[in-house]
Amino acid sequence: QVQLVESGGGLVQAGGSLRLSCAASGRTFSTYVMGWFRQAPGKEREFIAAISRSGGSTSYADSVKGRFTISRDNALNTVYLQMNSLKPEDTAVYYCAAASSVYLSSSYRPNEFAYWGQGTQVTVSS
Repeated sequence: QVQLVESGGGLVQAGGSLRLSCAASGRTFSTYVMGWFRQAPGKEREFIAAISRSGGSTSYADSVKGRFTISRDNALNTVYLQMNSLKPEDTAVYYCAAASSVYLSSSYRPNEFAYWGQGTQVTVSS
């Protein structure tokens, strides 16, 4: 089992940047595929990005490709989401999640991830 705690959210102007972090407990962090999702008010939780267990492969939703970068540091049990060129439509609660998967997929549904953080709010003003 793994516990996840996100940080780094906040208020930023359109065109700005934020870096989210997600710290994981336990000694098995490197055995999980890690992902980031977001949920805006009145909308379903959507996949943003995922990274393989080693960090060597990544996948992104089309809506963030080229603007967001997911990375991980297995020595620090932490996954990151660097968000650049932010837009007002990026406003949402952002969640990190862990999945006991062997391979990385190009997209995920939320129910494919077993463990979730509490979320961090990102607000982008126009």
